Amino acid sequence: MMRYEGNEELADKSACAGVRADLKMCLLASDCCKKEKKTPRECLNRTDGSVPEECFVLRNTFFECKRSIVSVQMASAKDPAWY
Repeated sequence: MMRYEGNEELADKSACAGVRADLKMCLLASDCCKKEKKTPRECLNRTDGSVPEECFVLRNTFFECKRSIVSVQMASAKDPAWY
């Protein structure tokens, strides 16, 4: 499976872009997308084994990355001395 290594240039410059790219590639390489012609979003909701467990781990990693960004933003909004 193709992986984002960090040295490629991504159009998305957000903090979680690398994890998002890995998740996207994982889903697009799955049987759900390839054989069943489902969208990656539809495949994330499947539990029939057509999506590898690695994709669900990446989904959770992506969620944790996004949540960490929100928690930093919330902390800085509460405490002006944060930055």
